[in-house]
Amino acid sequence: MASPIGVRTSARHTLSVSPLSSVRSPQTSQLAMRTTNPLFPCTKLSQARAVVAAAMEVTKHPSSSCFANRQPSKEVLETWRSANAVCFDVDSTVCLDEGIDELADFCGAGQAVAEWTTKAMTGTVPFEEALAARISLIKPSLSQVQDCLEKRPPRISPGIADLIKTLLANNTEVFLVSGGFRQMIEPVAFELGIPTENIIANRLLFGTSGEYAGFDTTEPTSRSGGKAVAVQQIRQDRGYKTLVMIGDGATDLEARQPGGADLFICYAGVQMREAVAAKADWTVFEFQELISELPQFNTLQ
Repeated sequence: MASPIGVRTSARHTLSVSPLSSVRSPQTSQLAMRTTNPLFPCTKLSQARAVVAAAMEVTKHPSSSCFANRQPSKEVLETWRSANAVCFDVDSTVCLDEGIDELADFCGAGQAVAEWTTKAMTGTVPFEEALAARISLIKPSLSQVQDCLEKRPPRISPGIADLIKTLLANNTEVFLVSGGFRQMIEPVAFELGIPTENIIANRLLFGTSGEYAGFDTTEPTSRSGGKAVAVQQIRQDRGYKTLVMIGDGATDLEARQPGGADLFICYAGVQMREAVAAKADWTVFEFQELISELPQFNTLQ
């Protein structure tokens, strides 16, 4: 059997993927824009998918007002404004979808995989167990991953591009830390101006004929507590004084610990996970809430 190889998406790679698309939300003033990527040929979403995207709204949970952390404390704001680096979760944070669920649905295993994703994000089962179970249900080939990216390009969350632009204008470094797969995240990073070396994620492995050959179990994000380990490693390697984690799930919350993230901000604009939001330092529903508290906010006007 051919030896497994990881597939990387870059300017020199032949992997063809589509530019990112977004949804318009009638509930928010921050509209994500459909982008054009010169490296990836454009493919339109199917009519049915477009209808779903157009109908999708970022809604507030009825009990969201009960969280005291909807209004950040002075200390939280000071930490946010002084951050040297910000680590973002990808699925249901930077992007509107759960990438592995999209791939599963595309490959015909959507419902079963989505159930495992819910368990993983709520912390009811160890992440490594959920990841192994999900990928064993899909077993995607290289061509299926390529086709999924072309026909179902990732949809960027409203306001995230402006937030990242503002952070970079403040010389704050941005990282994507995800339990998803690098092959599906690299096009997102490209569109947002994030270097591929700032991605910490899992990697699908393929044989030389493109057949599925597993995933790299040495990546820290392939197991429970992996995001915390990844964030700690980022901080140690780069020597950051202040680091912030932004995400929606229990694995993102875990990153806030000594030597890791100083601050955890729960983004509940796509998925509202009350147990996670309740323990966050700050819970937001729109990225504009974070942008407006940064020094370079006026540069986007």
